[in-house]
Amino acid sequence: MAETSVSQDAVYSARPTLRLEGAEDMRATELLLTMKMEESEGGMSALELRFSNWASTRSGDAEIAFDAGSKLKLGAGIEVYAGDETAPREIFRGKITALEADYKTGSPPELTVLAEDALQQARLERRSKIYTDQSPADIVRAVAGNLGLTPVITGLASPTATWAQYNESDLAFLRRLLARFDADLQIVGKELHVSPRGDVRRGALELAMHGQLARARVIADLSGQVTAVSVRGWNPVQGAAVKSETRTGTHLGPGRGKPGAELLRGIFGERSEHIGHFAVSGDEEADALAQAAYDQRARRFLRVDGTAEGNAQLRVGAHVTLTGLGEQFDNTYYVVRACHLFDLKQGYRTDFIAECAYLGGA
Repeated sequence: MAETSVSQDAVYSARPTLRLEGAEDMRATELLLTMKMEESEGGMSALELRFSNWASTRSGDAEIAFDAGSKLKLGAGIEVYAGDETAPREIFRGKITALEADYKTGSPPELTVLAEDALQQARLERRSKIYTDQSPADIVRAVAGNLGLTPVITGLASPTATWAQYNESDLAFLRRLLARFDADLQIVGKELHVSPRGDVRRGALELAMHGQLARARVIADLSGQVTAVSVRGWNPVQGAAVKSETRTGTHLGPGRGKPGAELLRGIFGERSEHIGHFAVSGDEEADALAQAAYDQRARRFLRVDGTAEGNAQLRVGAHVTLTGLGEQFDNTYYVVRACHLFDLKQGYRTDFIAECAYLGGA
């Protein structure tokens, strides 16, 4: 696969387009000064938009662009589309949570709008609750129903156990629960997508250094790698010890080459991690926890911090193949954080962080 142009036209406009309460708003789009949309693993995207708050009228006068009667108001639904204006892609959908007005002598007033996606409802209230004889998928369905979201779940039908949400928001509880099973959650439109990391692939693209890839900083770090992970617990029903140990990965993500554990073993010898701060009461739960901890460490062996030409396909969960970095670092990475930026000086660009479990040419 070769790097593909983000537009079919040689010259195109990449100014983001905005929709308020489901309808395109030309005034908001035209007065937009800067955009910053951040998303990461664990869900809940955040949006910051800065506008010029001064507009000309048809009579030749000027007025505050977004006053009390404007659609840019607290609680309003907002959608952001990015990429080529002729074929934009949705990169954010949520509600406005904050407005900030800025006035300075000698310059027009500005308005900053902050918004979060539908998961913001899941972080507003702490609660304590017991889920009895339920699987992780059952809990996700229950929380999604409370938020008015449609759950789209892959796997996670076991183990069935009793789970405690203790003085946590629904978002914090879901993140903690899914981390035990190496799963991630993201909002896509009005759906709550939850899948094990090994099943996530929100698109694939290639970026070439000095092409669409403007900057890349890669680190291959053995300090966080291990060759084995063990878990211990107690089954109170059977009155027996619970134990699990793993020395191989199952969901290491995309890429090719030598994994960090193999290089660590050859250079420094064996290094194990024991997980003792999580309570487990069954072998299946212990196996899942040990495997998740091993895979999470292994995937962080290579980590790239890059900047690319603005690309609405560069999202958390996408597989991005980087070229032009040399034999060791040319590989396919999994995006774990994306920040879509726009301003009138530099245009549209995307900062991202991605991970890979393999070192090439080793």
